[in-house]
Amino acid sequence: MGVTPRVAVLIVDDEALMRAGIRLMIDGVDGIEVVGEASDGRAAIEAVQRLDPDVVLMDIRMPKMSGIDATRALVAAGTRARIVVLTAFDTDAFLVDALRAGALSFLLKDAAPDLVLGAVQDAAEGRSRVSPGALTRLMSLATREPEQHGVPATPVGEAPRVAGGSVTRPPSVTEREWEVGRFVAQGLTNAEIAAALYLSGATVKTHLASLFAKLHVSNRVQLAILVLEHEHRP
Repeated sequence: MGVTPRVAVLIVDDEALMRAGIRLMIDGVDGIEVVGEASDGRAAIEAVQRLDPDVVLMDIRMPKMSGIDATRALVAAGTRARIVVLTAFDTDAFLVDALRAGALSFLLKDAAPDLVLGAVQDAAEGRSRVSPGALTRLMSLATREPEQHGVPATPVGEAPRVAGGSVTRPPSVTEREWEVGRFVAQGLTNAEIAAALYLSGATVKTHLASLFAKLHVSNRVQLAILVLEHEHRP
């Protein structure tokens, strides 16, 4: 029988009771080991440097330094730790700012234990998770925000908007790659994108890999954020 890989986790939250509850929930389950705790963003940065965890469960609103600022600093420093934001503050601003700062996943503190455990295990392997309600709001930005700028929204599953005969996109990205990226921002799966663009699933995966490399993102959620920010820039 194979041995379950160890996943070292750092818990960051300014409430001691919350840290204790999270530890009780995940420590020792399916190879997860809580290797440390921190009560604010600055302490989190120091703990990551000292303990080298695989995953950081990061609160947002904390004294001295917020979880978003700590996440941004850790990512800029090149940490290998994957950061999962675990917060009680369910707002669009926190959601977008956390993912833009480099968090891999975004969960609410009322998430079911299985969801938190799954997010930790996924993060250790580089996969992102977003609480269902937060993911719905994130993807709704693909249709809500364009309307706020006076641009008709693109219904999910239809071709992306075209401006002046060509798709507005970063210079390094091809038109077809950007089409794929915009469908990701609408929440479509690879199979749905393939059907909408008359491509094979393998071709969609190739375009996504190229987008990740060119835009310096590591998952679909970060890609969606970047696409939305680019398209809705004033």
